[in-house]
Amino acid sequence: MQKRYLGQHEVGAIGLGAMSLGGMYGPTDEAESFATLDAAREAGISHIDIANIYGMGRSEAVVGAWLKARRIAPGQGVVLATKAAIIPGPPRQINNEAAYLRAELEASLKRLGRDHIELFYLHRREAERPVEEVAGSMQRLVEEGKIGGYGLSEVSPATLRRAHAVHPVMAVQNEYSLWTRLPELGLISACAELGVSFVAFSPLGRGIFGDQPLARPMDPFRSQNPRFSAVNLPENLAAVARFRAFALARGYSCPALALAWILHQAPHLLPIPGTRAALHLRSWGKAEQIRLGAADLAEIAQILPAGFAAGARYAASQRTGVESYC
Repeated sequence: MQKRYLGQHEVGAIGLGAMSLGGMYGPTDEAESFATLDAAREAGISHIDIANIYGMGRSEAVVGAWLKARRIAPGQGVVLATKAAIIPGPPRQINNEAAYLRAELEASLKRLGRDHIELFYLHRREAERPVEEVAGSMQRLVEEGKIGGYGLSEVSPATLRRAHAVHPVMAVQNEYSLWTRLPELGLISACAELGVSFVAFSPLGRGIFGDQPLARPMDPFRSQNPRFSAVNLPENLAAVARFRAFALARGYSCPALALAWILHQAPHLLPIPGTRAALHLRSWGKAEQIRLGAADLAEIAQILPAGFAAGARYAASQRTGVESYC
């Protein structure tokens, strides 16, 4: 697989978002999760992204068990990232206190079977707490050898700059895809300027860019999301159907082309699509081999212009801690 940099780590250009391994988008089991992780490694994926709340620790435990079963030690080709700060509700709360982040990190390391992790994200920013204080907390974890570097998720360019001035930020993780383009308004360019990797989560639009059109009803998360409502979903499916036809006419799967589009936007972008099935992973695993010319990109822009998606990307209950900046 083509390589890119996540901080100082050379990783596959495409990573794996492991939220689905915790059952967030439907039931799964350890055998299926292990098969998915094995397929990811075979495809050249070396960057695995998790969080403490994915399945309330289940995703981390599954990845930790897989690492142990496959005898993959730290530094043997798998770069891990996890996150903390969200306290699930209702109502959802955000805690950036140093003691809380440290305790959650220790619990994550125990589930992963590690005493160190390459990247530790602030999953959401607590608006009332100065981000400089949080950056200082992360710096101490780096100095103690608990983490290789820290990241921020769903933040504004201004927050990135303030944190980076205290201690360099390794990566920013925000939603970015053909139907979520907000990071183009300053965040992607700020990351490039500061030498910060940009990790694109939900690069397949939470399944909208899958091989098959989505149908309702769905899991609890998407069933509350405005873009998947009974009113908005048909409009979004119709738009993506045109893109899917464009991809198939050129011999690509819809998810592979959606990932290739992201990779063509800038060299510091690393998409992390998620799946709980090895079969789905194989449908997009070679996306980095797709080469898109100016004419291809122009046609995609006509089919799916920026802002085409009907509905907000989060419901009010899902927006806690997400920074707006435009």
